[in-house]
Amino acid sequence: MITREPVYADAPSNLLDCGWRVVLQALGDVGRAGCLTAQALMMFPLLFTSSRSRHEVLRQMFVSGIKSLAVITVVGMFTGMILGLQVGLELRRFSKEIYIGSAVMVSMLREMGPFMTGLILAACVGSSMAAQIGTMTVNDEVAALEIMSISPVRFLMAPRMAAMVIMTPVLSFYTCVLGVIGGGIVGLTQLNVPWDQYITVAMDIARERDLYVGMLKALAFGIIITGVSCYEGFTTTQGAVGVGQATRRSVITSFLLILVFGYVISRLFYDV
Repeated sequence: MITREPVYADAPSNLLDCGWRVVLQALGDVGRAGCLTAQALMMFPLLFTSSRSRHEVLRQMFVSGIKSLAVITVVGMFTGMILGLQVGLELRRFSKEIYIGSAVMVSMLREMGPFMTGLILAACVGSSMAAQIGTMTVNDEVAALEIMSISPVRFLMAPRMAAMVIMTPVLSFYTCVLGVIGGGIVGLTQLNVPWDQYITVAMDIARERDLYVGMLKALAFGIIITGVSCYEGFTTTQGAVGVGQATRRSVITSFLLILVFGYVISRLFYDV
């Protein structure tokens, strides 16, 4: 059951009491969001037991993946071009611009590919999830599902979670490919680096671990975005104003967690 009853408490008596309540509220939100995310992940096997569930997963994959391709294509290409230009200009000072391919490839695989993909999906897809589920919550549609003994987590959250778990690594890899192509275009047109040398250096320096770590980050970002957005939607109150606030909170929280978890994963897999 998803509890939406308001919690009544006395007004804080001082600044310390106010700060302590904010901390407790944040910890409670983290715990409840984590429980919802765990429930959605455990329901994955149930999503493929009926054709209706499979169809819903495919529909969510289209919404979260295919409809985001245009934005991701532009962002991925220009991210690689910006990396290639800035790194290439510095390498030119040492007559080492031939190594531009390695810098762009490693940067896109390890960090920039999943990071930019996560930000785009948080802004485009996560905000849509929060707004849609939040509207259903304030209109008592989620409560109606519970009255009919239909789990809102399974019906609403699990298909979206499955779609993001599948599509986020795919889109991240697509972003990395476009970034490498964009860096190669800059290297060829502005730094006089032949395309074949650019690709050869890039492939020689990159390691399989870089790809695996990048895809792991993308997978984690997909889970984070869906968990945060759906939780904010389920806990929406105050009508249309609350829907807007939930949407804003989902995007901000997703951005912050993407930054934090991106660093943590990099720190775990790469020793300083």
